[in-house]
Amino acid sequence: MKTVYDFSVKDRKGKDVSLKEYANEVLLIVNTATKCGFTPQYEELEKLYEKYHSRCFEVLDFPCNQFGQQAPGTDESIHQFCKLTYGTEFPRFKKLKVNGDDADELYKFLKEQKGFAGFDPEHKLTHILEEILGNENPDYAQSPDIKWNFTKFLINKRGMVVARFEPTEKIENIAKQIEQLL
Repeated sequence: MKTVYDFSVKDRKGKDVSLKEYANEVLLIVNTATKCGFTPQYEELEKLYEKYHSRCFEVLDFPCNQFGQQAPGTDESIHQFCKLTYGTEFPRFKKLKVNGDDADELYKFLKEQKGFAGFDPEHKLTHILEEILGNENPDYAQSPDIKWNFTKFLINKRGMVVARFEPTEKIENIAKQIEQLL
């Protein structure tokens, strides 16, 4: 059975990194952007990382410029922005694509494992997202594609995808599921 450990990604300097390096850890894989309405989630992600890192938890950050061109700049400038603005310490990788024919193989796999989970109807940005996505494709919810920045995949210690969280998901709900896996 295929797991995330079967994939390699590029670190922000372009070096190959096997996800086997994260075997036996709970992972939260996130596509991010520095100029997005959800960008302040970096602060929440760092708090999760600080709280659970010593218990074998990692946040893996994959910048992506596919949604409104909201991840401009180089991999290094993105990294510096996140460290200086949000104090992030978790691993950040090379910018990649999450949708389309040239999507990264890891993201093709993640989407096969867990499709679109729906937006939180109470989140202040849900209406805006639904409008943007609905105008592009009225059937957007039927596709497993990543809908926006800060979509998160939770991976258990065996490398299996156990949950997908859309960017509108409350961080407390994600934390509860992380705790169950630790």
